[in-house]
Amino acid sequence: MSLQNVLKKVEDLRDEMVDFMVEMIKIKAVNPAFGGEGEEKRAEWLEEKLREICDDVKRYDAVDDKGIKRPNLIGIIYGENRDRTLWIIGHMDTVPEGDLSLWDYDPYDPVVKDGKIYGRGTLDDGQAIVTSYFAAKAILDLGLKPKINIGLVYVSDEEAGSKYGLNYLMDKDIFKKDDLVVIPDAGNEDGSFIEIAEKSAMWIKVVTLGKQTHASMPATGVNAHRVAMKYALWVDEYLHRKYDKKNELFSPPESTFEMTKKEANVGNINTIPGKDVFYFDFRILPEYDLDEILGDMRKIADIVEKEFNAKIELEIVSKSRAAPPTPMESEVVQKLIKAIKELRGIEPKAGGIGGGTVAAAFRAEGIPAVVWMTADDVEHQPNEFCRIKNLVEDAKVFAYLALT
Repeated sequence: MSLQNVLKKVEDLRDEMVDFMVEMIKIKAVNPAFGGEGEEKRAEWLEEKLREICDDVKRYDAVDDKGIKRPNLIGIIYGENRDRTLWIIGHMDTVPEGDLSLWDYDPYDPVVKDGKIYGRGTLDDGQAIVTSYFAAKAILDLGLKPKINIGLVYVSDEEAGSKYGLNYLMDKDIFKKDDLVVIPDAGNEDGSFIEIAEKSAMWIKVVTLGKQTHASMPATGVNAHRVAMKYALWVDEYLHRKYDKKNELFSPPESTFEMTKKEANVGNINTIPGKDVFYFDFRILPEYDLDEILGDMRKIADIVEKEFNAKIELEIVSKSRAAPPTPMESEVVQKLIKAIKELRGIEPKAGGIGGGTVAAAFRAEGIPAVVWMTADDVEHQPNEFCRIKNLVEDAKVFAYLALT
């Protein structure tokens, strides 16, 4: 039976893919790091789905520091050669929906409209789960066996660093150095971009401590919010100026140092806050030393502390050094390039990104991994969506990889 039969079968499964996505997104799986209930309910639903098509299904539950169970699912479909596996890895957790007034639809009651499915997590990373599942299902529905095993891996905690997700699995002797690893968690609109490298990343919590007082008598206190603003702007300007190299492998080609989350301080307008908390998100080119950057931040903090008679505390929320890039000549890169050329008639290009994915954990262990999907740039945004066409066409690519 030819590959064309499988590709046609994938197209025939289009409506099932849409229904699968809609039902999955209705099950909230917001990461507990952001105040969510976690992935367990979604994992239970997906575990049943995996048992319908897989030869073997295993579940690995981590428990986080809040006592919340964080499931990780692995489904295996045996191939002609059982010694190697094509792993396709998606994550079950999502970021929160954010300001609901910015959504045109209920983020957890997906709407299908104009060839798109709208909902939180449809693209990031529901598309990976749906495309990998239905690529495997199309092969099995036709009674075929893949060349090597297909491993469907659906993990928790990707949005908050993967401590309870992929990183939890890495020491369990599951993945081998000659396996093929594809992670559908970043891409571009025509599917021509293959991610083979990621920047280093750091999340820093900054706590400024002053003295609370009445807003009409500022001299009797120390405004922690003003201290925070002065410190944030100084760090922002200094780091961008000092660490200004460009590396054209990456998009964007420079390091980024962004102020992001801001916690509430006082509850009323006429009180000067004595404590202020905000966060930085840094995505840093591999050639820079993270500890040197932290040292610069501490030196600036010492200066600002003296100027305002305040205290500045720095806490590392997350810190990951860039792993070596996946070599262009590696089998997984070359097979994916061939698939994209043959199925889409376009010339793929490979490069790096600032966003972090679970690929870094594989690369750190010397296992070549690629990140690839066809995607609009709408993850983490209001009205997040995935295109139904991309569900079908990406599933074809994964089926191709499994059968060739």
